[in-house]
Amino acid sequence: MSLSIVHSRAEVGIQAPAVRVEVHVAGGLPGLTIVGLPNSGVREAKDRVRAAIQTSGFKLPPRRITVNLAPADLPKDGARFDLAIALGILQASGQLDADLEACEFVAELSLSGGLRAVSGVLAATLAAKSVQHAIVVPAQSAAEAALTQHPGARQAEHLLEVCEALTGQRQWTTAKRAHGHAIEPAHTASDFAEVRGQSRAKRALEIAASGHHNVLMLGPPGSGKSMLAQRFPGICPALTEQQAIELASVQSTMGASFDPAQWRRVPFRSPHHSCSAAALVGGGSKLH
Repeated sequence: MSLSIVHSRAEVGIQAPAVRVEVHVAGGLPGLTIVGLPNSGVREAKDRVRAAIQTSGFKLPPRRITVNLAPADLPKDGARFDLAIALGILQASGQLDADLEACEFVAELSLSGGLRAVSGVLAATLAAKSVQHAIVVPAQSAAEAALTQHPGARQAEHLLEVCEALTGQRQWTTAKRAHGHAIEPAHTASDFAEVRGQSRAKRALEIAASGHHNVLMLGPPGSGKSMLAQRFPGICPALTEQQAIELASVQSTMGASFDPAQWRRVPFRSPHHSCSAAALVGGGSKLH
């Protein structure tokens, strides 16, 4: 087969639109070209994929290889397509005999063939679950993917491991949720038990927490506003499953700030009082 189609997911805010990674191997001068509106991070994938294939014991065919990321009008960024590109090359060159139609792949490749974590894995897993596709993610992102309770969420640590599982030489490792993520209530180290006095303020915050109301705190410096605000999440009800998934999707898109072990805790941010509106809500050209 000189043409291979592998499924993956892009990242647009907290959405994960589907991307078809089409790989064509043809005669001509040896080379690897990536088209489909890729940014510099995606274009650099050809060097990572070439090294990963060779260090994993496969051969990069000395032919003209064209990789198309469809749809072509959707901007592509990051290294999330590395694994899909590598598998497409192996299948198109006849080195991998496997059915890739009902599976999606989201992972960065190291030069040694190892799978590295990328942002937005939670949104990609939710999208794959909605269309009943299995999805392969790096082992580092397994706990994140498992929050969706998708039975087809699979984890791997190396390109060879993925190839062996696809050809039936080994069993897939299912991404499993860490113990306690779904059943333990939210917990914070600070709560109102540490506050002496402030009975009226505490009563108002308790009412706001129980009724999911907004709160505007006004007062002179040193009156206890920040102290009470820092402890406010400690009395808030635990997030529901849907609320936690939505919050985790935003945090997953942000990258390193996401911690699956605390995904049901009510978040708390403490911006400086002098920050601008743009600094508070974020800015820039990227949607996330």
